[in-house]
Amino acid sequence: MARRRDFYEDLGVARTATADEIQRAYRQLARQYHPDVNKDPAAEDRFKDVAEAYDVLSDPETRRRYDAFGPDFRQVPDGVDPDAYARARSGAGATGSRRRRTQQSDVDIEDIFGDIFSGGGFGGFEGFDRGRRGWGPTTGADQEAELVLSLEEAYHGGRRTITLTGSNGPRTIEVNIPAGVTDGRRIRLAGQGGQGSGGAAAGDLYLIVRIAPHPRYRVEGRDITVDLPLTPWEAALGASVAIDTPDGEAKVRVQAGTSTGKRLRLKGRGLPNPRGKPGDLYAEVRILVPRHLSDEERRLFEELARVSTFDARKNR
Repeated sequence: MARRRDFYEDLGVARTATADEIQRAYRQLARQYHPDVNKDPAAEDRFKDVAEAYDVLSDPETRRRYDAFGPDFRQVPDGVDPDAYARARSGAGATGSRRRRTQQSDVDIEDIFGDIFSGGGFGGFEGFDRGRRGWGPTTGADQEAELVLSLEEAYHGGRRTITLTGSNGPRTIEVNIPAGVTDGRRIRLAGQGGQGSGGAAAGDLYLIVRIAPHPRYRVEGRDITVDLPLTPWEAALGASVAIDTPDGEAKVRVQAGTSTGKRLRLKGRGLPNPRGKPGDLYAEVRILVPRHLSDEERRLFEELARVSTFDARKNR
């Protein structure tokens, strides 16, 4: 029997972990196990476990339900009392009686959960009351899959064709990707999940967006960071330089006396947000020196070294 996973264990955090602690753990593990970075055959499965755990625990409502109902949280209907659920769950393994007695009270499983068990059941209750009512029409199960996007695809959105492999073979689906979709976002495709039985509707398919590592840009939420290479004289004297962004070229003003590590903010040039404020783009300065100097360049640098009183290591 497959292990009933613990999402907190998957992320290596305590059940009392804060939202920031959960996010930091996810980022660290996602970088470690992303298939584009880690070529170990087991890394992809580990990455998917980490991504699912973060998807659940990063949302306050789904985390509350997971804490209350454990691995069955997606199947338990809204409004079910967690204590009553636990009492019913602990009594479900016994046979021969529809009414279970605990030390606290008599608990009738059907009184708590109504008809959901006679319609197909879940978890340890599968098959409950089958003989009296039989299986009724059952809505198909919701399903999840990962959708890995480049930063450019996430930025601009658009249509994309994906192929999913299931028990009935591969199938092709057209997906509308919203512009500015962020890492961890769930895209719902109604009726594209598991098939229902007895004429019931199919479940939904949820695509969990993962933005692939990019050779130039770093993404955090809707903010994007890009390195900005500068020559020593541009950094010392100031300059207006061109910089690439996912939406094309932009100009950034470098103030005189800028040092490596300074972050220049381009407001609103991060990932767009159709429902609110867009992210920002940060150009992080990296001062580069020429590997090979001409005779004149060497002479000028030597002259600068002779006349300059600047000490880069002073007060360090």
